[in-house]
Amino acid sequence: MSATLAVDFGTSNSAAALLERGEVRRIPLEPGAETLPTAVFFPAEGGAMRIGSAAAEALIAGEDGRYMRALKSVLGTPLFHEKRLIAKRRRTLAEIVTAFLIEVKTRAEAQTGTPLRRVLSGRPVHFHTSDTERDAAAIADLRGCYEAAGFEEVDFLFEPEAAARACQETDRPGELGLVVDIGGGTSDFSVFRASAQGIEILASHGIRLGGTDFDRSVSLGHAMPLLGLGGQLRRPLGEGLLPVPRALFVDLATWAMIPFLYTAETRRSAREMERLAVEPQKLGRLATVLEDELGHELAFAVERGKIAANGGAAGAVIDMGVIETGLSAPVSPGSLASVLGEAGEQLRHAMFETLFRAQVAPAQIGAVVLVGGSSLMHLVADEARAVCPGARLRRSEAFTAVIDGLALATA
Repeated sequence: MSATLAVDFGTSNSAAALLERGEVRRIPLEPGAETLPTAVFFPAEGGAMRIGSAAAEALIAGEDGRYMRALKSVLGTPLFHEKRLIAKRRRTLAEIVTAFLIEVKTRAEAQTGTPLRRVLSGRPVHFHTSDTERDAAAIADLRGCYEAAGFEEVDFLFEPEAAARACQETDRPGELGLVVDIGGGTSDFSVFRASAQGIEILASHGIRLGGTDFDRSVSLGHAMPLLGLGGQLRRPLGEGLLPVPRALFVDLATWAMIPFLYTAETRRSAREMERLAVEPQKLGRLATVLEDELGHELAFAVERGKIAANGGAAGAVIDMGVIETGLSAPVSPGSLASVLGEAGEQLRHAMFETLFRAQVAPAQIGAVVLVGGSSLMHLVADEARAVCPGARLRRSEAFTAVIDGLALATA
């Protein structure tokens, strides 16, 4: 029987691994790295699509083209199958995800020297919270992309259950644990019992909330006011003022939506708002972002500012100098807590719901295992302690626990 490739196709990062003689072999999908940014770049004048760090490097270098990230978050939505003009060719996001998975498969086969026709992919418990139809559509979309990429057998495993498998050897026999897996687009939870025979999953749950949502909240609370959010517009006719519409700023603060804002209609709208604005300089900055296609540069700056403030860096800022020389927005642990308060409540409620489904009391949890890049936010640890104050808090391999568990599950 041919080997099964384990793939963690994530909103922000992806990874691949195989199980060889009972040991997990992580496959470097780009030189010197066990994870690959889930990002693509299409050169404006054509040429091969670039993925991972090469995509980000093209963006940072100012190459003319289209950068895209957070593609997973669009699974299960009509947008996933709409054709859009990207680098002089009409494409769907389904075709782009397929191309990304083809490249993952090709690189894995080159590393292993063997054809890989079977895949076990991680998946969130819910792609879309409380929407069973969209959930089903999302898994069908992802399965279709894997099949179009050349995989003949496609299976799925909940990501927090994979993470539980990866940490089983370090848990105390019989102990109950709670996996808290905070990814780029979803937050997923599993209650498990560790034993000498392996892991028993008692319940799993998930919500559509992740690191990209944290970024959006930070951006809307800190950066977007400098582009006019919260301002006022004079009425085109008559007296009085109107609030600046919020929708455009929400899309600009959302990784997956940024590439679709660079249209003549959106740019005209921004310039019209600048003309009517009480504070035209701020709306002028918004128009510059759209005309010069600086949305992703701004999103990266927000992400860097969030990470710096979360780490306690003094004087952390969101550097917006790419828009206007010297422009920046201060960000602090306190301001992060303020804009992420609602997200914290959602995480807390989801953890309690997972425990309820497992029929386990918080006091019975011996260890909370934090997984996923966004689990590094202090907010996540604080909420986990609030839910299970008596549990040990353990940080697993944040970026590789899921792929390790997927590989182990292929045995």
